[in-house]
Amino acid sequence: MAEPVRVRRLTDREGQKLQQIVRRGSTNSVRYRRAMMLLVSASGNRVPVIAQLVQADEDTVRDVIHRFNEIGLACLDPRWAGGRPRQLSPDDEDFIVATATTRPTKLGQPFTRWSIRKLVIYLHRVHGRVIRFGREA
Repeated sequence: MAEPVRVRRLTDREGQKLQQIVRRGSTNSVRYRRAMMLLVSASGNRVPVIAQLVQADEDTVRDVIHRFNEIGLACLDPRWAGGRPRQLSPDDEDFIVATATTRPTKLGQPFTRWSIRKLVIYLHRVHGRVIRFGREA
């Protein structure tokens, strides 16, 4: 059977910082919950007890403890990715805005106002430029 997951011995500075976050009730709920996990683990409680106390999954508690043991207090800040990469570059976005704000007749189109459908068709036909964008864009 594997050894129980526990926080390494806290330094005085780390302990003070964690207590400060928990006592003040940090405005960031993620930091607060992670600090609580670490303090409870440091006091000798096991993962299932900690998970029940902070209403988190046991694997999440283990991950936070392992990250703390590796990198210290930096584990309190979440490392969330920025999401899906943008399909439109800023240059493409500027081009679309410039096209949409130009009267269609100046661009050789037989109508006076753009609709979304007409603009999309026109942008797909522009030579020398491939613009990819999703339905929502």
